[in-house]
Amino acid sequence: MPLKVLIVPDKFKGTLTAQAAAELIAQGWRQIRAEDSVELLPMTDGGDGFGEVLSRLLSANLKSTPTIDAAHRPINAAWWWEPNRQMALIESARVIGLALLPPKQYHPFDLDTAGLNAVIQAALDSGAKRLLIGIGGSATNDGGFGLAKSLNWAFVDQHQKPIEKWTELDSLKRIIPPPQSLARTEITVAVDVQNPLLGEVGASRIYGPQKGLRSEDMPHAEACLGRLADVVQQDLGIMTALEPGAGAAGGLGFGLRTFLNARLESGFKLFAQYACLEERIRAAQLVITGEGAIDVSTLMGKGVGEVASLCRNRGVPCVGIAGAALLSEEQRLANDKFHFVRGIAPELTSAAEAKQNPSYWLPRLAAEAATEWTERNGK
Repeated sequence: MPLKVLIVPDKFKGTLTAQAAAELIAQGWRQIRAEDSVELLPMTDGGDGFGEVLSRLLSANLKSTPTIDAAHRPINAAWWWEPNRQMALIESARVIGLALLPPKQYHPFDLDTAGLNAVIQAALDSGAKRLLIGIGGSATNDGGFGLAKSLNWAFVDQHQKPIEKWTELDSLKRIIPPPQSLARTEITVAVDVQNPLLGEVGASRIYGPQKGLRSEDMPHAEACLGRLADVVQQDLGIMTALEPGAGAAGGLGFGLRTFLNARLESGFKLFAQYACLEERIRAAQLVITGEGAIDVSTLMGKGVGEVASLCRNRGVPCVGIAGAALLSEEQRLANDKFHFVRGIAPELTSAAEAKQNPSYWLPRLAAEAATEWTERNGK
């Protein structure tokens, strides 16, 4: 009997966009079950691919603005404009993303978020009353200092000398707001993690290493961001460093919340809202989701795990497909979210080969999943 199948993957980070992954999974599935009705719904949690996915859902138009990347190199950054809602979609990874930089060529101490300002200003010049900003995938760890400084916030030390780099923030004495603010603009920030700014689970210690922070860099990074948080509380009277998501994107969540009065929201929940995800799951007979690695972190609030949770709550079976399936059978059964989980690695090939040729292996994995579904369910 034909099934109504909803395919809703996240990106396979570093290899495939969510859209490409959805298309390849559908290709493999149809090889075995051509009679099924298949709907593709690429997913985002606020990181790389946020703009592409949300712009499709909102029918927003692609724009481009000259600016600088995290290393202050000139780039043309994409963003999206939806005139009926007077809404601009901004994906920080398109401006200050780690993937835009040559690997291991820049240290986070030399990177900042200043380039976002030009894109925000371009959106406001287009008439935006609402900004929706996805901040995952950044190369930075500056707590939003670069962006705030480019918006004319002043940061000075005890000698009234301006602080020019975020690595000088440990000498911060005073913060001076700009003459004009973006207070009339509604800014929503899609965060892909819930970490606070500081501490053992903060921006620097959890995400800094993947951006190039070394263990010996941590005390200075923490001191700079800690001093920034203290002076924000002292001069502005607000405590935003502990808010869930403040540590997202190297503290950019904190910076947007503090200096632009933004609201931090779960990127997945925003996607689910705009995609009418729960209604689509209810209408499906099977949901297929996936990402680069399905592991224990998938079960702790990431988008793929949240899709599986929604499916379980609605009584719809959910199959997980991954570049690497790193859940033990005991973990999967204890969690009870997925009907079954399959990975290119280690089932079909090595992890290195899976990353090298995902377009070859993902349809093959999807075809095997379709065969397994049919054998398990007899239809």
